[in-house]
Amino acid sequence: MKVLLNIIWLVLCGFWMAIGYAVAGIVCCILIITIPFGVASFRIAGYALWPFGRTTVRKPTAGFWSALGNVIWVLVAGIWLAIGHVVTGIAMCVTIIGIPLGIASFKMVPISLLPLGRDIVPTDQVGYAPVV
Repeated sequence: MKVLLNIIWLVLCGFWMAIGYAVAGIVCCILIITIPFGVASFRIAGYALWPFGRTTVRKPTAGFWSALGNVIWVLVAGIWLAIGHVVTGIAMCVTIIGIPLGIASFKMVPISLLPLGRDIVPTDQVGYAPVV
């Protein structure tokens, strides 16, 4: 089911959202001081292409600099990418088949606003602690 949803997502909105993240990444890499934001943007572009079966988790080592970087990111590109996810989510929710895709688009808004200090991991690695 994840593969089917990912294919539909890729065709309907994933490709365009990934292009948005790639453009933001290129702009951030042109401005030398924002290269870490460009790297984060390229990482999220891959997640925007194929989101089902993956999720984001907070990095335990993220601290003040990630929080400061997220504030700068929101001003540089985050708000526009978040608006893109909201508009895409609303458009997807128009049809019954598109509702899961719209919900996935809405779930990507927080990472589009605050990408630093987060990792993208497979969903099967989340929430499982080894039993000793």
